[in-house]
Amino acid sequence: MKLFNRAKRIKYLAFDDTWFVVFGTILLSFVTDFMFSRNSFARLPFFEAVINWSVSLLFSTANWLIIRSILIGLRKRYPSLKENKIRVPLFFVSIVLTILLVDLMGNLALGTIFGQNYNHPLRSKIILPIILISTMTMAIYEAIYYYIRLRNAIREEEQAKRAIVQAQLDALRNQAQPHFFFNTLNTLRDIIDQNTKEEAKEFVDRLADIYRFILESGNANLISLKDELKFSKAYVHVQRERFGENLNVEWNVSEKTKEQFIIPMSLQLLLENAVKHNIVSRAKPLNIKVEAKSGQLLVSNPIQPKTTKLPSTKLGLKNIQERYALISDEKVDIHKTEEQFAVTLPLLHPDDLKHNNAHINY
Repeated sequence: MKLFNRAKRIKYLAFDDTWFVVFGTILLSFVTDFMFSRNSFARLPFFEAVINWSVSLLFSTANWLIIRSILIGLRKRYPSLKENKIRVPLFFVSIVLTILLVDLMGNLALGTIFGQNYNHPLRSKIILPIILISTMTMAIYEAIYYYIRLRNAIREEEQAKRAIVQAQLDALRNQAQPHFFFNTLNTLRDIIDQNTKEEAKEFVDRLADIYRFILESGNANLISLKDELKFSKAYVHVQRERFGENLNVEWNVSEKTKEQFIIPMSLQLLLENAVKHNIVSRAKPLNIKVEAKSGQLLVSNPIQPKTTKLPSTKLGLKNIQERYALISDEKVDIHKTEEQFAVTLPLLHPDDLKHNNAHINY
């Protein structure tokens, strides 16, 4: 039965109202006793007062449970908000009719059992407050129901937004990894052409360490700057196998700053782009500067364009910008002059994130 089935109660009332019914009917019974019997406990012997109050409790319980059952039935019949214009008037009419019928049938039953006339001289005037109290009580049901529905709708919408954002982040992260893999294959090809077999093997071993790091970072959308620096330095070390002393990176990051967070592979992608699009040679060594200040990470390098330009998909920078935009309001700043290219990455804190949805790799 809907009255006693907890799952049904929660479905149509939005909460388990067991204790609400218990305390509500008891409170309503005292109010009814006060109006009909002018507070039995104050003017009658205790036993008679208990009898009077028990009658009020019986009436209150019958009214409450019948009206509540009608409420559940109407919610089941008219579940949509658009149908409230049908359901609400029907419900109010049901409240009035229920109270009148319970009062009539109850008085007839009591008269038959005890052989007395239980019709109060002012019953018609007292019934109206009972209707109003019952209507207000059911209004509490309505308020709780719509509050919980609204709260659940907001929560479901938020969860849907998080799922969409997470799917976008996963797609972008998966996009970044092949981008890195493609470029390292080009590097490996150059090493095989220019170096010994042993050096090529050593490069592959170091590359394996880098990919192990990528796998261990898993699905994290944020990573500590300390770990990102470790990864980026490993990448630079691999590139120095190819370029030697012609590739230099100046690291200027304090230990305290390393406790902040950054988008995974963002720093490495900037270093990768710098190496890919600039001359790195003995005549023109490439000097990259990585500096943390004012809650930002600045990565800059001189522009030394190659005579033969490599095709650029521009996936790296776009990928970083899109991932930042999905989880934070902080912007990635790109600044280019004739002599220098610089990118500023915001350093983040978990409390600053949108939707509170970022997986963090601590």
